[in-house]
Amino acid sequence: MASVQDQLEIKFRLIDGSDIGPKTFPPATSVATLKESVLAQWPKEKENGPRTMKDVKLISAGKILENNKTLGECQSPLCSIPGGVTTMHVIVQPPLEK
Repeated sequence: MASVQDQLEIKFRLIDGSDIGPKTFPPATSVATLKESVLAQWPKEKENGPRTMKDVKLISAGKILENNKTLGECQSPLCSIPGGVTTMHVIVQPPLEK
């Protein structure tokens, strides 16, 4: 089990500049789990919110994170400041209508 010191503190920055979080996650947390957390905490008053996990893209250190990766695998040296909060940018990309 990861200790509190091993936890990563992350906040999710939305397109309008508002934030969700910060929340702490263990390094073994998958990107898919992070997306589920964003969906669950998405502010209800915001328009054009994501409907499914596929609508959400997370960007950290300039890279789009893949669902099958863990936080530990995606962690950049810049994000490993002890006691620091990592900001991930959230992009909502709804599916194209046919």
